[in-house]
Amino acid sequence: MRARLALVLAAGLLGAAEPAPSDRGRYLVLHVATCFSCHSTIDWKAEGFPPREGAAGAGRAPFSEATPWLTAPNLTSDRETGAGRWSDEQIERAIRRGIGADERLLHPAMPSAAYHAMSDDDVAAVVAYLRTLRPVRNPLPSTRLPEEIRSRLRPLPPTSTRGAPENRGEYLVTIAGCGRCHTPSDEHGAALAGMAFAGGVRLKGPWGDLHSPNLTPDASGIECLGEKDFVRAMKTGEMPGHTLNAVMPWGSYRGLSDEDLAAIFSYLRALRPVRHFVDNGIAPTPCRKCGTPHGLGDKNR
Repeated sequence: MRARLALVLAAGLLGAAEPAPSDRGRYLVLHVATCFSCHSTIDWKAEGFPPREGAAGAGRAPFSEATPWLTAPNLTSDRETGAGRWSDEQIERAIRRGIGADERLLHPAMPSAAYHAMSDDDVAAVVAYLRTLRPVRNPLPSTRLPEEIRSRLRPLPPTSTRGAPENRGEYLVTIAGCGRCHTPSDEHGAALAGMAFAGGVRLKGPWGDLHSPNLTPDASGIECLGEKDFVRAMKTGEMPGHTLNAVMPWGSYRGLSDEDLAAIFSYLRALRPVRHFVDNGIAPTPCRKCGTPHGLGDKNR
């Protein structure tokens, strides 16, 4: 990993037209992987739910009310309380394999299953950007996973050499982890068959209590949504007829390029349509398709 990072850094120095790896890493961290949405104390009252002043990347504990034993660690370059002593390989392994710097397996809240698809150049760029973060001293408690969770964890397999993705939209959707919020799962956390990106996942927290919408190109999903409206929603949070809750991190995605947003939209439009009505504006009713009560749940057969 260190040699790979050195080669990427050299390429940035030799090619004047090429952006520095840390610039690409910043783009990925802030606007695609949205790392600081978890590794920061969030201002839930500000537009787009940004990190609090001076808290970006400095970690968060507890991670949520539901997980008081879980800490999102400090990613800044502080050597005592952050990632300043972690090697490039340790950071890459945490990102793509879910193995912490102290060899412990990381809770699935760290979406290594999504980041496992990250290319070698992109993970090197992320590491390069994290190295530029100013040190923030922020002592945090260590994560103490309950035994029933720890016993189920498994490391992801080592990654082979990975170049640029063939399908740009699919790649961005994967490492952005869109499926985590938009694909319903069973009680064991396994995705429901035939329900990829069909919505209905309950999202409860400081932002409120709601269910994710259907992103498939069905009439119950985004069939009638045009690319222009999609890009506007990602840039401003404004959809035709309503405003998106910022738990759908448009506050981060608004930094995506128009080209990347177009690629994401093209990928979503090519998904298999799934008939699954979800509406946060009306009272929840039981849903036979996803198993979670939500608005219009009774319309789903």
